[in-house]
Amino acid sequence: MTIAEYNNCVEKYSDGVYRFILKNIKDSDKAKDIVQESFVRLWDKVKEVDYQKAKSYLFTIAYHCSIDEIRKDQRMISMEEMTTYFDSTMNTFSDHKEIINEAVDRLPEIQKSVVLLRDYEGYSYKEIGEITNLSEAQVKVYIYRARIFLKKYLVRLDVVI
Repeated sequence: MTIAEYNNCVEKYSDGVYRFILKNIKDSDKAKDIVQESFVRLWDKVKEVDYQKAKSYLFTIAYHCSIDEIRKDQRMISMEEMTTYFDSTMNTFSDHKEIINEAVDRLPEIQKSVVLLRDYEGYSYKEIGEITNLSEAQVKVYIYRARIFLKKYLVRLDVVI
């Protein structure tokens, strides 16, 4: 990849990577850090990465960095803080978007990631498999299970009211 192609990647993909990470970790500062780290790692491999595969490479790096960040944060949050957070946010929705975001947040991390890559970013099953190191069949199963959960969660009366 040339320097011009790298700069083109920054212009084309930085917003998409940021949105994907922000949906996963819900912290704009950490999302910006992960995007920056992704582009630094791409720069380190600029001679080795093919320009045609740069987008997939970036999302793969960002995905793995976000998983690392989530794991690090989980070790730092106590159960008491989690209980307080859920008690204070339950049933305080003002619109449908918040309800959907709450439902997506309740998904296991892998299901959340594949659903966001498929439905929010528009990746194919094959591309999602490459990003997450899963087979195409596993990706389809995770997406199917996530959609079943979302469907059941979103039709519950206590969530909507």
